[in-house]
Amino acid sequence: MIPGDAFLDAFINANILIIVAFFLWRGIRWGLTRLGLKHSYVTQLKLLNTVFVAIIFSPFLILAFTTLQSSGYAKSVNVNLSDMVVAYYLNGGFEMPATEFERLVNLRDTFLNNVVNAAGWVAWTVIAVFFLSLALGALRLCYSMACLYRIVSAGYAWRQFGRVRLRLSDRTLVPFSTRGLWFYYVVVPSHMLGQRQELKVSLAHEFQHLRQGDIEWEILLEALKPVFFLNPAYHAWKRQVEHLRELSCDAEVLRRGRIDVRAYCDTLLSVCQQTLRRDRMFVVAVPKVTLVTADRTAMHDTQTSFLHQRITSLLDLRHMRRPRLLYLATLLPLVACVMLTAIAIQRPGDWSQDRLMLSTVVNLERLDEINRLSTFGRIRN
Repeated sequence: MIPGDAFLDAFINANILIIVAFFLWRGIRWGLTRLGLKHSYVTQLKLLNTVFVAIIFSPFLILAFTTLQSSGYAKSVNVNLSDMVVAYYLNGGFEMPATEFERLVNLRDTFLNNVVNAAGWVAWTVIAVFFLSLALGALRLCYSMACLYRIVSAGYAWRQFGRVRLRLSDRTLVPFSTRGLWFYYVVVPSHMLGQRQELKVSLAHEFQHLRQGDIEWEILLEALKPVFFLNPAYHAWKRQVEHLRELSCDAEVLRRGRIDVRAYCDTLLSVCQQTLRRDRMFVVAVPKVTLVTADRTAMHDTQTSFLHQRITSLLDLRHMRRPRLLYLATLLPLVACVMLTAIAIQRPGDWSQDRLMLSTVVNLERLDEINRLSTFGRIRN
């Protein structure tokens, strides 16, 4: 059974890694834009998904690294951030009382112990906020899945291709796709049967989502959303995935050459007008991937709507010549930085020589304070 402090420590590390990886990703995306590779949406989406997998499997890398260190093969390699800060302090890197510095270095351990033992009002507040957010997120997810199930089950069976089932629905105005335990479902509004071009674009778009595995990623990110509910970087990460998912899907559908740009853009605009009159049940129904959604937030301020970005990217679409080379060139340094961060933020395994020296300095400082107070007391008497 995993101890409570180890579980909490792993959870904190996961949140830190998501924050670090997101800002690293923003830097790489800025670099791609500066290099004229802004339209490499497929590569960017694969990059985000791969880095997320690396974060999930980072505990296994940490376990392998600690095993090598305990076996003596990598004992001289120390990239622990806490140990490096202690060494920098002992070498005179900055001035601070040793007692305060030790308290600052041990702040994480103190926090973990307080939360695990529920000691103090701060610990109780953290526990209450986490479980409240987890419960609200789980209830929202269950309600959303129930709404999605009602929409799909109320549809009419139309066609079936292997594990893919097409359904017609009178309860939705926007095409979308989702999946169950075995079958994939593509739900199309019934009125699209009389609009051949929109039906063709919608089916091509949703089938591309199936080919890319977007539904599985949406399910994973939605399932983890209650756990990382308090992490703003996770929500920003999910929005990036959702945007890149649609942009890459648009690019791949047009790259096949069966649909022209004008028909595709007309379909997006037409379906988006329908989403302005959608019902509440469709809004909250997840996990699913839709053809288009109306960005209501952009209607009330000056920011550019995502639909505008999609149409602009379609009109200025450029296909990458060597996407795999770009993917590997950006993936390797990004994953290396994430893995290095995962190792660096771990709690120190044992008492290093620098930590023993810091403890000695702290004890000497306390003895000096005791002696000073004793001398002051004798003088007064």
